[in-house]
Amino acid sequence: MNYSIIVYIVGMILNVEAVLMVLPCITSLIYHEKEGLAFVASMAVCIAVGLPLILIRKPKKIFYAREGFVAVALSWIALSIGGALPFIFSGSIPNPVNALFETVSGFTTTGASILDSVEVLPHCVLLWRSFTHWIGGMGVLVFVLTILPQSGGSYMNLMKAESPGPSVSRLVPKVKTTAKILYLIYLLLTVLEIVLLLIGRMPLFDTICISFGTAGTGGFGVLNESCASYTTYQQIVITIFMILFGVNFNVYFLILMKKFFQAIHVEEIRYYFGIILVSIAAITFDVWRAVGSNFWRILQNAAFQVGSIITTTGYSTVDFDQWPMFSKTILVMLMFCGACAGSTGGGVKVSRLLIMVKTVAKEVQIYLHPNAVKKIKMDDKPIPHEVVRATNIFMVVYILIFSFSVLLVALNEYDFTTNFTAVAATLNNIGPGLEKVGPACNFALFAPGAKLVLIFDMLAGRLELFPMLLLFLPRTWKKF
Repeated sequence: MNYSIIVYIVGMILNVEAVLMVLPCITSLIYHEKEGLAFVASMAVCIAVGLPLILIRKPKKIFYAREGFVAVALSWIALSIGGALPFIFSGSIPNPVNALFETVSGFTTTGASILDSVEVLPHCVLLWRSFTHWIGGMGVLVFVLTILPQSGGSYMNLMKAESPGPSVSRLVPKVKTTAKILYLIYLLLTVLEIVLLLIGRMPLFDTICISFGTAGTGGFGVLNESCASYTTYQQIVITIFMILFGVNFNVYFLILMKKFFQAIHVEEIRYYFGIILVSIAAITFDVWRAVGSNFWRILQNAAFQVGSIITTTGYSTVDFDQWPMFSKTILVMLMFCGACAGSTGGGVKVSRLLIMVKTVAKEVQIYLHPNAVKKIKMDDKPIPHEVVRATNIFMVVYILIFSFSVLLVALNEYDFTTNFTAVAATLNNIGPGLEKVGPACNFALFAPGAKLVLIFDMLAGRLELFPMLLLFLPRTWKKF
């Protein structure tokens, strides 16, 4: 185990986090809020811990998958603890477990909250909540890779451990350049959304916070009613960008390289948009059948909620917990589906579902034709056996973690729907669930122990399960 590089990366993360807190500090100066001092104090703590970690000794540059997974997991834990300090120091969320829950929910782009009202919070705290979405959306390690002085093939292990989806590949030969391209695309899409919302006359502060939440597919808003009070134009813009940020960023790279034919023939993208269209149509007609009025408004709300849930953003324009059971069931299924691999969305990912469906189809073919030789393909290319195996293992681990989490949360004695959707909402990084954790409610009702379980689920879901699990294995920490 290369401990020196792990310590160095954790230290770097804390120092970068201190720099990122400058933005809420500036916001506090603009709005003359004394809570800005809480961010100054938090910056001092992060630097006091982070600076010695990068100066202890010169790290060995080469590290492997094990170090990559451990470094990513510990970095996200350190990032979350550091990010919770402003909530505690400012008195906005004095309870440490609640503050950690809110912060982890932010960085993992979950959007689940323990706050009864967000409108009472100062602007600098609201901005920090939404900014954590933007930081965590593309991945803080991906950001650090753009500024690390070193470069080398071993840094691909960081991207593989942090990036969502069954596989990660370089867009260009150098990992550092790949990280810069990803963040450039991410930044350009964020700026474009900000511009379009400003054209729609959304207040600047709301625009920035909502765009941060949309880009990271997070869901923290600045109003208690989420996005319900925004205009139709503003809601449509948010809907479009939620769906766009759920697309594999490799597709945007292909578009930038003018490889349009390759971009539109990515199989995962076709199924992603197909699922969205079918879900919108089904929910629209189901709700319209039940309500029987204002078809176009129902269509808009259905499109917003489908885009919000499948991309695991978590914004809402209506209390969908009041919809017919058929529509709610579709939304729950979309919670597990998730967006595309290589996007800022959570969930299982469309690509994994495709691989599993193709695997089942292959097995059925073998039963019918035992001597047939059939390879599983995606985008007309054979899928390596390692990817299929990794997908199957992921699903087994996913089901085990999900089941055990529901069992532990059930100790709170709430109804099954609340417990089930609370775990689904956190493990899939969505935000709202149903019943007592629906869009009109929050997660404050759970006991501290249950919140710690949900915190683990949020981190495990964002980091694709295995980085967090490795921390609990004694062999992980042994030197070979």
